[in-house]
Amino acid sequence: MIERVDDLGELMQLPGPAHRIVCLVPSITETLFAFGAGPGVVGITDYCVLPLQEVQAKTKIGGTKNLAVEKILSLGPDLVIANAEENRKHQIETLRAAGVKVFVTFPKTVDACLKMMRDVAALTGTEAAAAPVLHSVEQARNDVRSSTLASLPAVFCPIWKNPYMSINHDTFVGCIIREAGARNIFADSADRYPQITLAEVARRKPDIIILPTEPYHFVEFEKMEFEVMGQEVPAIRNRRIHIVEGELLSWYGPRVSRALITLSELFCAEPLRSEERKE
Repeated sequence: MIERVDDLGELMQLPGPAHRIVCLVPSITETLFAFGAGPGVVGITDYCVLPLQEVQAKTKIGGTKNLAVEKILSLGPDLVIANAEENRKHQIETLRAAGVKVFVTFPKTVDACLKMMRDVAALTGTEAAAAPVLHSVEQARNDVRSSTLASLPAVFCPIWKNPYMSINHDTFVGCIIREAGARNIFADSADRYPQITLAEVARRKPDIIILPTEPYHFVEFEKMEFEVMGQEVPAIRNRRIHIVEGELLSWYGPRVSRALITLSELFCAEPLRSEERKE
């Protein structure tokens, strides 16, 4: 008997490793394939696009927030993997009411991401294949922590536009920024995804602005839109506005090791001058 507790405190019990898996989370679909559990994946969402070749033959069961529940049931899954934020509660409850075993994830930290990967490996019987992936994330975190600057650069990361939205400390994106050695300027917001203005950003004087390619897809020409904040903002004055791969910030799973290393190198590329603020 395999027993794991999901991120909502629900006990999952399986008689053995799952062999018919429906995954409702793009980053966890990628994780399943990285662990060698891909042959057991029978259904994925429209947004589960990686690994590119392997997912093409899998049955699509709708978007993350508009699942085709009947189609999921027709696949006869012995395990459905969901996410408390990406998927809708009532659809998860409908699946459970139909007798489907649903394991709900909700990682908001690197530690929680590691737990999620261990849970997925246990539920699919892929612990041996998962071990080097887990080790790479743990090693990357240790390496990054040893190289973090004494003076943390202040980072602004918008995740949406019209209106601009950012993230607070209680998000996976916020955690990745923190673990990579920077200070999220909206970490103290009461809202997990606060709506903000560029005037508010300017007042907080970020040293670096990172523009992710998801969920809103920022592109190069949009860098110019932030120049209205003026030369008093270090990120503008020092031309430190960067387009970054969105999945590095928001996809929990095997790519977290590369995310930590890539962002740490970006944050540490130009150490702050001594007169600039310290954390």
